[in-house]
Amino acid sequence: MKFRIKIIISFLTVLLSVAVTQAQQIRATARLDSTNILIGDQIKLFLEIDYPKNVTVEFPQDLTVDSLIEVLGKSKIDTVQIENSELEKQIRSYTITSFDSGFYRISPQWFKINVNGTVDSVPANGVSLHVYSMEIDTTRGLTDIKMPYSAPLTLKEVTPYILGVLLLGAIIFLLLYSIKRRKKNKPFFALPVKPKEPPHVIALRELDRIKSEKIWQKEKTKQYYSEVTDVLRNYIEDRFEIRAMEQTTDEILDSFRYRKGLVSDKNYQNLSQILSVADLVKFAKYKTLPDDDNLTLVNSYFFVNETKKEEPKKAEIAEKSEENNSEENAK
Repeated sequence: MKFRIKIIISFLTVLLSVAVTQAQQIRATARLDSTNILIGDQIKLFLEIDYPKNVTVEFPQDLTVDSLIEVLGKSKIDTVQIENSELEKQIRSYTITSFDSGFYRISPQWFKINVNGTVDSVPANGVSLHVYSMEIDTTRGLTDIKMPYSAPLTLKEVTPYILGVLLLGAIIFLLLYSIKRRKKNKPFFALPVKPKEPPHVIALRELDRIKSEKIWQKEKTKQYYSEVTDVLRNYIEDRFEIRAMEQTTDEILDSFRYRKGLVSDKNYQNLSQILSVADLVKFAKYKTLPDDDNLTLVNSYFFVNETKKEEPKKAEIAEKSEENNSEENAK
């Protein structure tokens, strides 16, 4: 019987020593990131607890603080492993402030712990907070309230106004441009005009077409002479600025006769032969011979090639510009 009592006492002693050892390893602390603040400033109150891994810890539900201290919020609980130890640490921060000056004592905060089914409480240390008010310079007396300072404008603030002015200017420009174009009976947007081909290029291309079709060989003599003379009349109108499409044969020949130097005598005779034969075919139902038809086409080619206005070649333009530059340098 005595032996059993000794065993029970020994077992309880071991349990008590383990509990005391674990209790000694549990340590709760409280700290402020600053113990002196001005009215309205915000600071952090940190609650920390170190404990063995087999111990369950519960933070205080609410801080026990003076009524003049306000708790603005709290963070999540962070758990970290303490190096070179079997202990863990839990940390939570609280944001606090005060709008009344004075000295405040924040009482110890209590943690609940569970050690192998045994529930107990562990307090953290208390901390002190000194709240200062703004110092007033009584030597200066009463002063006027300062007006609010005007902050400088930023690019982000003025950008909408700049864009608005540019947009308004663009609208006014387009409106005036539209009115100006409308007065001239021109479209608002005009596509660039394709450069017109030289008159002789157009005439020779049409003569090539007539030559390839050979309609005079298909008993379409009247159509053949009408197309040839239309080609020549259009060429004369564009090349010499003579309204040949609206004039008769005699009027066209008179225009060349009065404006001497436009064409040579030979070219004049070729043109006279073409237009005269064409009039006979179209108005007098003249029956031409195959030689007449061929001669009309040949003389038409000859007239265009002999009277065409040659475009200056790029090489000639370059040579002339070089000559002009050399003359200027010589001067």
